[in-house]
Parts: sequence; structure tokens; C-alpha cells
Amino acid sequence: MFRLLAIPMLVLFAATADAQERRPSHCFAIADSTPGMAYVRPAAWQTGPSDEFSVKLSYIDHSMYLIQTHGGLNAITDYTGFIGNAAMIPDVVTMNIAHDSHWTAYPHPDIPNVLPGWRQQGRPADHHLDLGEMLVRNVTTDIRGGFGGDVIEDNNSIFVFEVAGLCIGHLGHLHHEPSDETYAAIGRLDVVMAAVDGGLTVDTPTMIRIVKRLRSSVVLPMHWFSRNSLDRFLDGVSADFDIRRTGQTSFELSLRDLPSRPTVMVLEPRFLRDED
Repeated sequence: MFRLLAIPMLVLFAATADAQERRPSHCFAIADSTPGMAYVRPAAWQTGPSDEFSVKLSYIDHSMYLIQTHGGLNAITDYTGFIGNAAMIPDVVTMNIAHDSHWTAYPHPDIPNVLPGWRQQGRPADHHLDLGEMLVRNVTTDIRGGFGGDVIEDNNSIFVFEVAGLCIGHLGHLHHEPSDETYAAIGRLDVVMAAVDGGLTVDTPTMIRIVKRLRSSVVLPMHWFSRNSLDRFLDGVSADFDIRRTGQTSFELSLRDLPSRPTVMVLEPRFLRDED
């Protein structure tokens, strides 16, 4: 708890708009159809998506994913301050505070939008950032205190990225199964990034229930500390999900590519390098 009190207040560059000015989310409507995904389109992260209807997703490390738009927007989840030796400065970073490996007190000063997922000045995080091509919003959840202490309300955020017609969710450092109200606030998630360590976050059976209830077309595992924890999760969902071990770090996806059967896609983490 002392550590939480000692955290310096982050300066936020993303202003929260009044509710009446906010662009409405499209993730509360269910798509009419989801055609089968015939193939995965691997590509290097520097190239960006091939068209305005596609998004590129790259696994950087731990729970950091890079989300890229055709117009050149770059968003990084659970930003720790180090993404590799690439000179790229993201347009928006999200962070969660449960552990040091999910945030930094010193984000790069040139990042225009820094979105912490925890309480600021006693108030829950409330983000609704409209970047034109991308809308970023959050839904808060509770976390456990240090050493299994008291619950800290609204101190983790599930971030939702609405881009290219897709609803992409990052569950953050989730410590409990979401309530019905939380599921409703999240809305539709076509793609979900889920922590599958089975210990520091929710246990493996709970995460399996969560991804089944979300009914996402694509599940991207993250936060796996070993192949054993990853394999336990894959074994647990294999009856209901297709499993694709791509061997790739990045792939491109569009609404028209979503699989008819829910699919877990295993990406290999790799820090960003300009020479890739």
C-alpha cells in the first residue's frame, strides 16, 4: 500500500471529453456476420496495415502489444518504458499498476497520450480518447493489495481499442472474474489479449471462463512466464477454440478475416527493432 501512495502523479496529455461530446462506441452492436479466417497475414511491424479496414497487432513482451492503424497511429498496451531499440514514439500508451512490469513512472516525454488505468487523485480512471482512426476507452476493475491484502477498488483497467471496425480488448492485470455489469460495459470484443499465467492474475480455469463468456473471435495470450503456463491455458480451451501457433510476432487482421470458430493465436514476443 505504501508503494501506491508513493507513486508520483503522472501528467496526462489526453483530456477526457464530456459525456455528451464523446463519439459513441460501436462495440455494443453485434456484427451481422463473421466470415472465416482463411489465413494469417504476417508482416513486419514497420510496414503498417495494408488498408484502412485492417489493423496490425504485434506482441512486444510480457503484456505489451503494439496496435497499428493504416493511417499511422501506434498504441502500446501496459507500457513499461522500454519497447526495444526502435525509434518509434507511440501515439498512445496504456498502463496498469499491479506490478512494475505493467507501467512506468517516467514515460517518454514525447508520447502525447499517456493513459494510466488506476485511480488518480482518488478517482477511478475514466478514459475516452478519440484519435479519429482509433477510439480508446477503459473499464475499471478491482485489484488485490500487496501480499494478498485488502481489495483496491477500480485500480486496474480493461482497455478497449476501437479501430478499423474491430473492438480489441486488453484485460490488464485482472485479479477477479468480471461482474455482469463489467461485461456489459466492455461490450463486444472481437480480439482479446488475456493474461494466462494462472497465478499472479486470475487462475487458469477462471481465465478460461472469461474468454468463453467474452466470445471473442481471436484470443491473444500474454503474461505467460513459461511455456508450461501457456500450454495449460491452451489445453483448457482446446475443445472450444482452434489453436494457432503462428511462430510470428506480428499479424494483420480485419473484420472480414475474423474466424467463424473462436481461435487462440499464439504470437512470439519480440522487442521492436528498426532493423527488422
